[in-house]
Amino acid sequence: MKDKKTYAVVLFKAVSYALKAEKILKQEGLPHKLIPVPKQISSDCGVCLRFEQNIQNQIEAALLNKVEIEDIITLDH
Repeated sequence: MKDKKTYAVVLFKAVSYALKAEKILKQEGLPHKLIPVPKQISSDCGVCLRFEQNIQNQIEAALLNKVEIEDIITLDH
């Protein structure tokens, strides 16, 4: 049986923040994916960044003081 990966998402107030964050994470070489906000999560913005939860501290550090984050939420499987 495979180990399931746990993912989290970063929510933003505007699509422009999500795109800026995506650019920063690409420059830092941190794996992520720009996805639509999951239905069970409400947000003012229609897209979010998904990443493996085990790198959350690195994601937060990379974005700190560079882009405004609304929330970071762990996704349930």
